[in-house]
Amino acid sequence: MSALPDSAARPSPGPGQPGQARPGLRERKKARTRAAIREHALRLFGAQGYDATTVEQIAEAAEVSPSTFFRYFPTKEDVVLQDDMELLWIDALRAQPAGLSTVAAIRAALHDAFASMSADNLAQLRQTTDLSLSVPAVRARMLDEFARTIHVLAEAVAERAGRSPGDPAVLALTGAVLGIAMTAWFSEPGDLVSFAERFERGLALLETGLPL
Repeated sequence: MSALPDSAARPSPGPGQPGQARPGLRERKKARTRAAIREHALRLFGAQGYDATTVEQIAEAAEVSPSTFFRYFPTKEDVVLQDDMELLWIDALRAQPAGLSTVAAIRAALHDAFASMSADNLAQLRQTTDLSLSVPAVRARMLDEFARTIHVLAEAVAERAGRSPGDPAVLALTGAVLGIAMTAWFSEPGDLVSFAERFERGLALLETGLPL
């Protein structure tokens, strides 16, 4: 994404390169089902509104049962909040060279994740952003999603550092990174370009020790 400087970019291994195992058939089928549920949900939200759309309607459109819907998304709000950006970011983080510091790797992963998103992906992200800001039920659910994101990022940081996810240093860094993300987000809610720029600048300051 042009909002992030080219100097933050790092090469990521492609599907056929070492260090990135190809998902098995079961995992690929699950990913397709999850994507289909989310795609139909967002289409229905756009056509008839969030509140007017039921889980049953989403399940029918995706050709799954309501119980299958709930296996992938615990609540209707999670269809909005649990996007693929997090997965892209964590996968990109794991693909960064071992010689990078953790913060440098997180910066590069952020750049790679945005750069890998198609126009359709970005349009979907903008739609979910609008929903998360305008629908009270989704906003209320955001705190639970934030707690889950802390856990996911702490696991990835700990894996890279060779430490426990509960290590104080891991939790401090995770909290700092997500704190920067939240500050960047609420500075200009809904503006993805501004968010990416502010997040990148915040991570750059964190990497230099936050000199004030």
